[in-house]
Amino acid sequence: MEPLALYIHWPFCLRKCPYCDFNSHVREVLPQERFARALRTELAWEAARLGRRRLGSIFFGGGTPSLMAPDTVSALVEDATRLFDPVADLEITLEANPTSIETGRLHAFRQAGINRISVGVQSLDDGDLRMLGREHDGRQAIAALETARAIFPRFSFDLIYARPGQTVASWRAELDQALALAADHLSLYQLTIEPGTRFEALHRQGLIVLPDEALGAALYAETELVAARHGLLAYEVSNYARPGSESRHNLAYWRYADYAGIGPGAHGRLTLPVAGGQAIHATRRHRAPEPWADLVERDGHGSTAETVLVAPEPAREMLLMGLRLREGIDAARFRARTGTALVDALEPDILEQALAENYLDWHEGCLRATEDGRIRLEALLGALVK
Repeated sequence: MEPLALYIHWPFCLRKCPYCDFNSHVREVLPQERFARALRTELAWEAARLGRRRLGSIFFGGGTPSLMAPDTVSALVEDATRLFDPVADLEITLEANPTSIETGRLHAFRQAGINRISVGVQSLDDGDLRMLGREHDGRQAIAALETARAIFPRFSFDLIYARPGQTVASWRAELDQALALAADHLSLYQLTIEPGTRFEALHRQGLIVLPDEALGAALYAETELVAARHGLLAYEVSNYARPGSESRHNLAYWRYADYAGIGPGAHGRLTLPVAGGQAIHATRRHRAPEPWADLVERDGHGSTAETVLVAPEPAREMLLMGLRLREGIDAARFRARTGTALVDALEPDILEQALAENYLDWHEGCLRATEDGRIRLEALLGALVK
């Protein structure tokens, strides 16, 4: 069985960003001790039923996991590497923001076992950072990137594009500046209006106007050109890396490998026994932090749902994730993982048309989206996947 990926969710932030619909919550006082105990308890419960699986990666996400006490991070890393069998080059990532408080903790996180940091820069422009509701400015972002580069053997940073008023020229200059400081791994996110966010209300009132579709596509295309000049290749629709610096944890998601989700709102996909064999289980924890902790203290875990996935659901999920990757989907692995032949999971007329129009490429048993196909991937997948 392939190595397991472990996700640990810390749900708390200093403030809620107006564009964010993630499971993040603001508290005046962070319940550090209670949530440290609950995370360790739930991790032990999950490990007990999974057995001594090989462990390929750990990812601390959020929320803002760099607000966790470094001792908590250290304890969770120690627990995970004791309860599972870590691979020799275990990847352990933690997300951090470029505030002075969080940047000041980076040495402690390195000592706690973190060997890859992901910095939520989002922009280097002070005006855009204020618009996005971020707690840092461009100077702090640059300082955080320089500090991360000095401390961690591997690091990544996030940027948001298609911001109001953004031009291709300004985006090119911003990308060049950021990649000159941190040319290892870049995760790119298009600013979108998510339901229930403050930006949704502002957008509805006409107070936020996003770039049109053509400009958004031009900004995306410029990203690939600038990243390539700095030695980063697009290995996934929204992720660029130097060869060998790809996020192994996120590759587990996109390749549809097993991953366990610990903490409030965390999801998982786990191969577990069922009558007559094994099946992929979809797991979900209670979303709200304090009710999740109540459940863990009562039951040892905060699960609210666990479903055995039956055909065609595993095939649909693997297609939706795998075609985001430049490497595509291997047909033999697809059948082994989902129990379905790859060709049987696709609409034949749409597949034929997409191949003819060079949106897809099928070569030596592997189906890939081409460069043109990746630009249109959302619409393509909506039509292609049965």
